Amino acid sequence: MSNQNGNKDLITINVDGKDVQVPNGINVIEAAAIAGKEIPHYCYHPKLTIAGNCRMCLMEMGMPMRDRGTREPILDENGIQKIGWMPKPAIACATNASPGMHIKTDTPTIKECRNGVMEFLLVNHPLDCPICDQAGECSLQEFATDYGKGYSRFVENKNVKPKKTDLGSRVMLDDERCILCSRCVRFSQEIANDDVLGFVDRGSYSTLTCFPGKKLENNYSLNTVDICPVGALTSKDFRFKMRVWFLKETESISTECSVGVNTIVSSREGKIYRITPRRNDEVNDTWMPDSGRELYKTVDSDDRLFQYTLDGKPVELDDAISAAAELIKGGKVAFVGSGRSSVEEQWLFNNIVKSVENAPAWLVSKTGDEDGLLLSKDRNPNVRGALVVGLIKNLPDQNLTELSAQIDSGEIKTIVCLKEDLTKAGISKDQLKKVDVIYFASHCNETNEVAKVVLPILTVFEKSGSYINQQFRVQKFSQAVPGPNKVFNDIMVLSKLMAALNNEKQITPTPEQIWHYMSDEISILKGISFKNIPATGQLLDSTAFNDLPFCEGQSLHYEPSVDQVL
Repeated sequence: MSNQNGNKDLITINVDGKDVQVPNGINVIEAAAIAGKEIPHYCYHPKLTIAGNCRMCLMEMGMPMRDRGTREPILDENGIQKIGWMPKPAIACATNASPGMHIKTDTPTIKECRNGVMEFLLVNHPLDCPICDQAGECSLQEFATDYGKGYSRFVENKNVKPKKTDLGSRVMLDDERCILCSRCVRFSQEIANDDVLGFVDRGSYSTLTCFPGKKLENNYSLNTVDICPVGALTSKDFRFKMRVWFLKETESISTECSVGVNTIVSSREGKIYRITPRRNDEVNDTWMPDSGRELYKTVDSDDRLFQYTLDGKPVELDDAISAAAELIKGGKVAFVGSGRSSVEEQWLFNNIVKSVENAPAWLVSKTGDEDGLLLSKDRNPNVRGALVVGLIKNLPDQNLTELSAQIDSGEIKTIVCLKEDLTKAGISKDQLKKVDVIYFASHCNETNEVAKVVLPILTVFEKSGSYINQQFRVQKFSQAVPGPNKVFNDIMVLSKLMAALNNEKQITPTPEQIWHYMSDEISILKGISFKNIPATGQLLDSTAFNDLPFCEGQSLHYEPSVDQVL
């Protein structure tokens, strides 16, 4: 069906007396939200099947009346089609919008229904919001205030359920807070494909538990915490560590693999406390792997690099840059880039590579098992970025066999390495001792132990930039916390080195400025600016790369397996 403006698949419904256009077949909860009306709910989740068991989303519903015999509209005395209202309230979550539908969300009947539902939910629920770990982001707390009676008629003793029940290594259950919405049960069945959760007993004694002999141990278990509308399921890693209203939320991208999961990094006073998924229906829905939530711990790990060094001795940044530039100017240089660097850093690094005539450049491949959801075989977040900016022409290598041979033959005397531990890419420490290594890294490893020049850099949480994921979708990430004292931004360090090589005055560009240069130089990026990249990312025309094989036969233009469960 088309509307008057020619847009397809839009229909008109009436919400509380106001006509609004919504997509045909959309869930009524979502349709009401388009109209600016909130229908409270607990069991409903837009990415899970409908359960209809909390009854909080009751509404009054009617449809335009037609004669049963002739199917002609039945009109009132004013010539307006009559609306046939259902005799009892209906649940919005199990109702899809259809043309001409009328719904009422704030009538006295509906308000009384919500009051009753809230009263039953709070019969055995502890009223201790100030000490609940979910306080500040609890739907029960919010809806009790907005839609509840404000007092309780229940004077009997509450049925007290267990606290601190282990469901698995990452998830803790406070069963006294569970409202039996079944979101976690459905997620485990439908998304994680790990049917491990269920309810036992009946009535007020119903309890969430794992099936006998099973635990909630899949790599997506913490998504059940994210979607729990109350304080029943909590993360052991975050539990009672910080009040959520103190946290600053920063939009970021997971660097765990090439899927490019959208995330929220929550921090306070320069310290990160948790990572949670950010909804992007084009990439990761509302989910993320548990393993990706641990990445923030690298920020404060004991093996961070903080000091610029030359021959193992501390120096200032400018001295380290000067020494690196002299080594590169000496010739016989090879470059090893990183699929973990941002697009902006790869572009700067590629300009350094191009400043040395006929210098070879490699990218180290990182692979792992694909799980069919949000972990791809390619464990680098930005191999596609390196291809787009021209840093590499072919696919990355798991082992730098050719570079290793060139070291042994004496063809290479200096290696400029960005973020990669060369000893894990097939080059031994003894071989590295034969050459001068200029090493950009955020953490200690065997490569920095033998490097001549070491240049500490920042983690993804300490800077802003962009990645290009496996769909060739450009996605931005923002700085969440400041970097270590006297460790400068990667863009600044690379710009200094490039200026020293070209005998130019050093200028530190911003990501916005770098994108201005890239969009002028690279056809696939024409017309794109960093500022205007949408929150959901911008898909590039990747046809130029479609013939490149990737990860042992996979197409480089890999569509995420999460599409199977959307």
